[in-house]
Parts: sequence; C-alpha cells; structure tokens
Amino acid sequence: METRGTFEYEIKKDVRNNQIVREVDERRMRDLWQSLGIGIVLVLVLLFAAWQHFELLRHGYQLEQMQRERAAEAEINRHLRLEMESLRAPQRIEKIATEDLGMVSPGDDKAVVIERVTTPAPPAKSLVATR
Repeated sequence: METRGTFEYEIKKDVRNNQIVREVDERRMRDLWQSLGIGIVLVLVLLFAAWQHFELLRHGYQLEQMQRERAAEAEINRHLRLEMESLRAPQRIEKIATEDLGMVSPGDDKAVVIERVTTPAPPAKSLVATR
C-alpha cells in the first residue's frame, strides 16, 4: 500500500496563473496621483522659497561689496580733493614762481589794476525813436 502515499506526490498539478489579471483599483490610483501632485507642489514651493532666500543672500553680499567699494572711492576722492587744494594754495604757487622760475613779485608802482568795464543796459523800447 505504498502506492497510496507516493501516488499523491507523483501527480504533478499544472497550475497556470498567467491568465489571472488584476483589476486596477481606480480609487487607489487616484489617491496615488493626488499624493504625488501634492508632493510636487510642496517641493516646488520649497524650491521657490529656497531660491528667494539665496537670491536675497547674494544681493546682500553684492550690496556689502558695493558699500566697501563706495567707501574706498570716497576715501580716494577725499585724498584727491586735499591734494588739489594743497596744489592750489597761493603760498605754494608763489614759492614755485619765485624759487624755481625766477620770477619776482612786482612793486606797488609797477602793478596795474585793470577794472572791468560794464556795459550799460539798453534803453527801454518806448524811448527808442522809430521812423
């Protein structure tokens, strides 16, 4: 009676699951797409906020750099104005004229003062004779 015990194991059952097709769960797919859409929107909002933050930082650094450059240019401007005023000083000009160029300052009798002549204003139109 050994055949009874081995008989069940000797029969090969051919089960084919190829024809089984799962139905697509519409509700589950809709929830999946909705979750995916919400996730994408949240990521876009986060990226936009980060972009604004980094742009603000970049503009802050540019502003700081420009302020440093402006301060340096203001310092150069101050030095140039000071040098210009020192070069314009009458005492310096007189010293260069007398020592380097050999000029002499004129005496009181040789100095001539020229006065500027101003032209009188034209008469009013009512006083001019016409023919």
